[in-house]
Amino acid sequence: MTTRVAANGIEIAYESFGLHEGRPLLLIMGLGAQLIHWDEGLCELLAEQGHHVVRFDNRDAGLSTHFHDKGAPTFGAPSPYLLDDLADDAAGLMEALGWPAAHVVGASMGGMIAQALAIRHPDRVLTLTSIMSTPGPSVAPPTETALAALMARPPADREAVLAQAVQTWSVLGSPGYELDRERIRELAGLAFDRCFDPDGTARQLAAIMASGDRTALLAGVQVPTLVLHGEVDQLIPVAAGHATAAAVPGARLVTYPGMGHDLPRPLWPAIVAEIAKLTAA
Repeated sequence: MTTRVAANGIEIAYESFGLHEGRPLLLIMGLGAQLIHWDEGLCELLAEQGHHVVRFDNRDAGLSTHFHDKGAPTFGAPSPYLLDDLADDAAGLMEALGWPAAHVVGASMGGMIAQALAIRHPDRVLTLTSIMSTPGPSVAPPTETALAALMARPPADREAVLAQAVQTWSVLGSPGYELDRERIRELAGLAFDRCFDPDGTARQLAAIMASGDRTALLAGVQVPTLVLHGEVDQLIPVAAGHATAAAVPGARLVTYPGMGHDLPRPLWPAIVAEIAKLTAA
């Protein structure tokens, strides 16, 4: 069941899995993605490892507050917010949940937000897991093909959006694993029906580009840190994972052959095992 709470001056929609007495685990999703893009099956696997799992919609995504009054970002104009603001949203959600601190897992832009959360609110973060992410937008640029897929303007027609999702993930996904076209279409349809806001995604992208590089600040992160990355990621190449791990003292890097910019179902047990090992320690 989706719940909405007030946090950091906005409303945030979230869902939870597992027992409330479990280890608190906050999942932060990426650019334009909604809480449903943390697959229920993956959340349940994490809950089975003793976690109280919460997945949520970032601002300008899903059922959380959208900044419609800011319109679509224009070239040269200041971003309406930064990744630091999204990190403050996550801290505010934790406050609303009654969590003094949590294990934090972020994927893609969510990894950037998780990094910013560990920098800005160190007392809130028990462990940090950064998945297919980067310390800065210029650390390891995407391939031209991946960038074109990312920047393609989504059509307004639902069926065309579903078809485009399959096309996009055929480029960004994991070439070492079979592309689950049916699941991609299903998720794209659920996301379209929950909330369709391309301008919100554009505002999130503007925040990424305006937030600069976190490498120097990550040197001050003191919590146990895990960095997971696909070795054939075209959108955020694996060099960015190496850079993230190098920036955080003592961080552990795990890379996966054949994994691109998604979380292939066959890798879920390995990914969950890595996260559980970190949080249990």
